[in-house]
Amino acid sequence: MEHEQTIPEQRREAETGPEPDSSAPLSAPAAEAVDAETAAVPRRRRGRTTLLIAGAAALGVLAGTVTGYAVQYHREPTALPPLAQQKMAGAGPVAANDATSDRSINANRWDKSDEDLAKKLLEPPGGAKDVESGDQSADEFSADYYKEPNRGFPNLVGHGVRRIAKARWQDGEHEFVEIRLLQFQGRSGAEYFLNSPMGYMAKDEHAGNGGYTLPGVPAEFGHAWLYNVREKAGYHPLRQGRAVIRRGDIVIDVVITNKRGDLTEGEINELAKRQLERL
Repeated sequence: MEHEQTIPEQRREAETGPEPDSSAPLSAPAAEAVDAETAAVPRRRRGRTTLLIAGAAALGVLAGTVTGYAVQYHREPTALPPLAQQKMAGAGPVAANDATSDRSINANRWDKSDEDLAKKLLEPPGGAKDVESGDQSADEFSADYYKEPNRGFPNLVGHGVRRIAKARWQDGEHEFVEIRLLQFQGRSGAEYFLNSPMGYMAKDEHAGNGGYTLPGVPAEFGHAWLYNVREKAGYHPLRQGRAVIRRGDIVIDVVITNKRGDLTEGEINELAKRQLERL
């Protein structure tokens, strides 16, 4: 009995046997068998798995966004908080009458430059004789200003002249003053008119010198000249001064003529400054 019980246990030990040592080197045939078995097992493709995960994440974000918009669409709109000043003070509509004008209708859109341009002209000083003051048409200005009005007029209109105002007075027996205000549709037209005398006044038939920069006025916004128009033996020199200044879309053109030659830069500068301040 003892022998019969012992034999099956020995058989089980023989069948089970000791586990092979994995650290021991394999023989050549065994190694080839292992390599063949490993090569037969397919490897996982990591790229495909990554793309699937990224696609799922993108779909999740898109689905969440669509769901959020759908939920928000079906919600009632949130009311805005009330204004601090719900009733704005202002004049109510008034029926038109004889005193109604374009300015009274468009009071909130009216600009100072839309006022009567002639009212922006300097008034003659005390004791001076007012020769002419008021608005001037473009064709009348061209006939009085250009040597060739048939060329000057279309050029002036082409650069968008809007309004022209002119003032002339005589101060004493020997001095005459002429001021012109030219307003254009935009600043480009005003710049054109300003640059024109700055180009030709230095020629001999005009001032014959380069002039000077007006005090307090940048060089690109204004210039002035002082020159003799006539010099003849036995006669007083006919002296003239001119200043041209641009302010926005308006150009100031000031000309002073003195028949006795009593004219200085200070007088030109002062008159130009007063007219500029008037604007």
